[in-house]
Amino acid sequence: MTGLHVLTHPSGLPIGEEWVPGASTAPVRFPFTGELVAEAPVGSSVLATRAVSYAAGLRERAASLPSHVRRRALAAAADAVAAQRAEFEQLLVLETGKPLVDCRVEVERTLLTLTTAAEEVARLHGETVPLDLLPSGEGLIGFWVRRPIGVVVGIAGYNYPLLLASHKVAPALAAGCPVVLKPAPQTPLTTLWLVHLLREALAAAGGPRGLVQLVTGGVDVGMALTTDRRVGAVSFTGSAAVGHRIARDAAPTKVLLELGSNSALVVVEDADIDAAADAVVRGGYYASGQACISVQRVVVVERVRDAFLGALGRRLAEIVVGDPRSPETRVSALIDDPTTARVRGWVESAVSAGATLVQGGEVRDGVLQPTVLLDVPVGEPAWAEEVFGPVVAVRSVPSVDDALDLVNESRYGLHASVFTTSLETAFRAIERIETGGVVVNEVPGFRSDVMPYGGVKDSGAGREGPRFAIEELTVTRMAIIRPSTRTRP
Repeated sequence: MTGLHVLTHPSGLPIGEEWVPGASTAPVRFPFTGELVAEAPVGSSVLATRAVSYAAGLRERAASLPSHVRRRALAAAADAVAAQRAEFEQLLVLETGKPLVDCRVEVERTLLTLTTAAEEVARLHGETVPLDLLPSGEGLIGFWVRRPIGVVVGIAGYNYPLLLASHKVAPALAAGCPVVLKPAPQTPLTTLWLVHLLREALAAAGGPRGLVQLVTGGVDVGMALTTDRRVGAVSFTGSAAVGHRIARDAAPTKVLLELGSNSALVVVEDADIDAAADAVVRGGYYASGQACISVQRVVVVERVRDAFLGALGRRLAEIVVGDPRSPETRVSALIDDPTTARVRGWVESAVSAGATLVQGGEVRDGVLQPTVLLDVPVGEPAWAEEVFGPVVAVRSVPSVDDALDLVNESRYGLHASVFTTSLETAFRAIERIETGGVVVNEVPGFRSDVMPYGGVKDSGAGREGPRFAIEELTVTRMAIIRPSTRTRP
């Protein structure tokens, strides 16, 4: 393998118990410079079907794998990632182009996800049920247990490839499900490495390596994986358009969708204005804006509009833009040139429609500069859709209730936040905002990997976080027992 990355695992694709050659290879390039990182294997629909067939053949073995084996394998994989943390961070920078500071956070969160999933293995149990609440249930014993849903297909996006893959594979293994991963074509490298470590950990713990497989590729591979009737569940992270198509094509297979958003941050009259401005900068530009819960829409009550814009302007001047390998950098190149062109086009469209460009909007040395738009018409993509770039749009409204109404005027509903010093306003926001998560006095991008995470409306269905994903990837099985059929004297 030539390029900036040296292979740290077998070549090819991990299918079955071995690594097999891909159908072809494709270059993975460093988004900031265009340099070759590595030639990555590319799979095919034939290999995808082969992987599902192997996984289906392991269903019973996976379901009966002792809890101590599953827990030990997940914990050992976490230890292996931790031992090579710096190398994972550097590879993430190279394949995603994200700033190093964000890649460090991604590895830390991956470790938490793996270790928490290992811990949740011990909490995978059922309950007894008082069947004699009905007279017909007298003499019956009832209890339910959780059983694995079967083969899991996990499809991850390019923005957080390592973390998103861990949120697919770790709960699946904890639940006793074989899993087939498909990383984004742009960012397969860290996921391949993670899968290698998991497979080795499984073998060392006494399980089959083939419980975790990976197939790269494009739409044909995705279709082969998601439409195979032997699959028990599909877990997808990506755009709403693709997620909706997967849900239609995969039916009646269970589909878990973590889709896009245009997350809002509300600034009310009694807010700490400096803290709110700081949150917009931290939450709007981390990962160069390529996060589904980054701040995109800022809704400010008119009375504090000028004070907020002044504070925001002061904070914007502190953002370091440039090479993502530098620890100081906060905004760098987006994943590829077409993405940069799309985001810049949305900014230009907003300005043409009447928005004011406060800052940014231009591309320098391949990097779209941190951008602030004022009074974007609500129908413009920069307001209504998911930008997925370093762009924040600010609008003002007369009151708190108007702000909450504007937040809800979106087809998305993943996370939102409100800055206020009033408990009444905080609880009103929690009650009224139609999202999967409401954050008070912090960025909407706050996510602890142990909490239930997911959206409503076009932002998806189902919940991630190891405990909650394990519930999604298991089914309850009710046991009803009459110990004796003898008639009582």
